[in-house]
Amino acid sequence: MTGIPALRLHPEEIAGSVGNFGTVLPIVFGVAAVSDINLGTVLLFFALWYAVIGIVYGIPVPVEPLKVVGAVVIAEGLSSGDIMAAGMLTGLIFLFLGLIKGMRYIREKIPISVIRGIQLGLALVLLNTSLRFISQDPAFALGAIGLIVLFFIASTRWTVPDVSALMVIIAGIAVGVAAYGIPPLQLPPVPGIIIPDMQNIITALVRLVPPQFPLTLTNAILATSVLAHDLYKRDIEPDRLSITIGLMNILSVPFGAFPMCHGAGGLAAHYRFGGRTALSNIIGGMILLGFALFFADPDTLSILPAGMFGALLVFVGIELAKHGIKTDDRLISGIMAFVALIGGMTLAFVVGLILAEIRRRMHVRSDSG
Repeated sequence: MTGIPALRLHPEEIAGSVGNFGTVLPIVFGVAAVSDINLGTVLLFFALWYAVIGIVYGIPVPVEPLKVVGAVVIAEGLSSGDIMAAGMLTGLIFLFLGLIKGMRYIREKIPISVIRGIQLGLALVLLNTSLRFISQDPAFALGAIGLIVLFFIASTRWTVPDVSALMVIIAGIAVGVAAYGIPPLQLPPVPGIIIPDMQNIITALVRLVPPQFPLTLTNAILATSVLAHDLYKRDIEPDRLSITIGLMNILSVPFGAFPMCHGAGGLAAHYRFGGRTALSNIIGGMILLGFALFFADPDTLSILPAGMFGALLVFVGIELAKHGIKTDDRLISGIMAFVALIGGMTLAFVVGLILAEIRRRMHVRSDSG
């Protein structure tokens, strides 16, 4: 950071501030619905880091949940200990890699087809999980999906902020309040240290960290670095992004935060809807703080309709699928997606690496012959 960044006082900064909420809110709400994490605490840390990261980089660099961790937790209902272990291990890995400037070297070792396969697999896992929520409340889910589609069409034709995820959550809150009354607003609980046990660490190392690594490496770090230059003319070194990801997780996850990263899609969303300076992130942090106050009481989450979670997961699944199909090997990525759906993300990652190596050796023999 080179001093206090300039803040552009413009209404578009407000629109840009919520441009990435469609990625942040669905995953953290979905995780909170099936696990024992405290949503108020999670949102509090997102609010804090949103503002801090904006000030550090001077542009709206997003703060997002780790998507693979979120997808697996939503699909399988893992515990807060598993989540914290995954966040701490991921944070330590990326802090170390950033400090030794190892980003570009590692990226060269992971084929693009494997990365896209991870994204496609995530999409299928989330879409499959969404069906469970939709079946519990089809009326709200179908209405919410219709709203998301309308915003998507409008955002492709006009410069309309796609705040569909935010609107769906507001609608869900309204339905819950109408049925159960207004829940009390209160401060999130004082964060206490969560210490993962050995079983949590093993679960994280086997089922969460391996498939999360390539997605964070490429989407959260390398792609974000390139896009920052393309959109904002800012040179942000990949290793610097790796360091801030490491610090966010190491300093926050032990106190109840959900594991966090950056993201190229979020950066593009902030830019598309007018975010140009750190003010977008600061405003976004203030909005997230409001949500944190509303959901500080864990019982508040129970008033939200199940169809809301189903619709939001459809939104995230489709968004991931859009990126996943940009593969250079549809066979490998497609097989990985199928394996992820039936056998889990870690198995899909291993299968993808094996298939990519087989394909590489076939090309080498073909070229030499």
